[in-house]
Amino acid sequence: MPESEEKRFKKIIIFSTDDFLPPSGGAEIAIGEITNRLPNFEFDLFCARIRKNASKFEKRGNVNIYRLGPGISKIDKFLLASLGHRQALKNHKKEPYSLVWSVMASYGGFAAVRFKKRTGVPFLLTLQEGDPLESIENKVRLGSKYFKNIFSQADALQAISNFLYEWGLRMGFQGKVGKVIPNGVDIANFARQLAQQEISEIRNSFGFGRETLILVTASRLEKKNGIGDVISALKILPEKVCFVICGFGSLEEQTRKQVKELGLEKRVRFMGMVSHENLPRILKSCDIFIRPSLTEGLGNSFLEAMAAGLIVIGTMVGGIPDFLKDGITGFACRPEDPQNIASAVTKIMSLSNPDLVKVRANALDMVKKEYNWDIVSKKMEQIFKQLIGSKN
Repeated sequence: MPESEEKRFKKIIIFSTDDFLPPSGGAEIAIGEITNRLPNFEFDLFCARIRKNASKFEKRGNVNIYRLGPGISKIDKFLLASLGHRQALKNHKKEPYSLVWSVMASYGGFAAVRFKKRTGVPFLLTLQEGDPLESIENKVRLGSKYFKNIFSQADALQAISNFLYEWGLRMGFQGKVGKVIPNGVDIANFARQLAQQEISEIRNSFGFGRETLILVTASRLEKKNGIGDVISALKILPEKVCFVICGFGSLEEQTRKQVKELGLEKRVRFMGMVSHENLPRILKSCDIFIRPSLTEGLGNSFLEAMAAGLIVIGTMVGGIPDFLKDGITGFACRPEDPQNIASAVTKIMSLSNPDLVKVRANALDMVKKEYNWDIVSKKMEQIFKQLIGSKN
């Protein structure tokens, strides 16, 4: 195949609400991790500009980033959904795309549907949604017909969990290619070893006592993550159990108020937003990762904690059952049940060290084998080639 034809064969257009540059969410991080590992493909990423200081065009490795809009979030997202396909069509006339890829059934999904209808290019839909599905469907209820087109027009569906894959089927996906391929974990970052002295210094910086058992979470402070339930459980647990919170959100003020009202100021630390680079240091200085979620698309924070060597506690909702096996890779608790959360912590406290070591080893082995970005990228490459091959 001539070089020019080979290049066209491997050119992919991506529609996503945001780009993959920090700060970004899990879906956008996945774009960066996957594209970086597939250098033989060229990608054009169309997204909302959102931030005024972001340039309208930027090249990062094998990805050309086109940001649409004036830098006003709501306007830019609307422009991506309604007009995003137009600039893409101009590029397509100059150098045809072989595949259109929408990351999430969101603003970019509408653009992807329009692009496919105008060009006939195969359409891959990735589901990475982390918000409650009922909430998503409620937001689009007035345009539900158009929203469902994102699913029904897709030639392939890739979801990061069985939970989201089943949602895709319910929403109308009927394509020939459908797979569950999870997000990966930066294992080298989260599994890296820290000196005991550094761990001791970080633990001391929290200001807790010497014999403290430290719970930790990396979560947005939103209702779906159930952080308030952990704080309520803390009141039931022995005083030596403390809690470190990494993250922020709309419920931060309410959460701080709850801590104060329960008299737990000395047992809870708010760390604010912690970068992915620094998060492993915090995790490795704690004992148990906990997030009693009401819903999860997958739950990458749990996987990162497992890679860091922590015991994890989570609810069996959304995509969490894909990786959390009670007593084997972690421990389960019930959502919105502080007493049951406290019981899960107490159970872990009663286990022998060999038992805990086994659970940690099981979890780490699973993450390395199933949630490795190199493996994830190879699986995504197979889907790309399958769809592109079906067109040629």
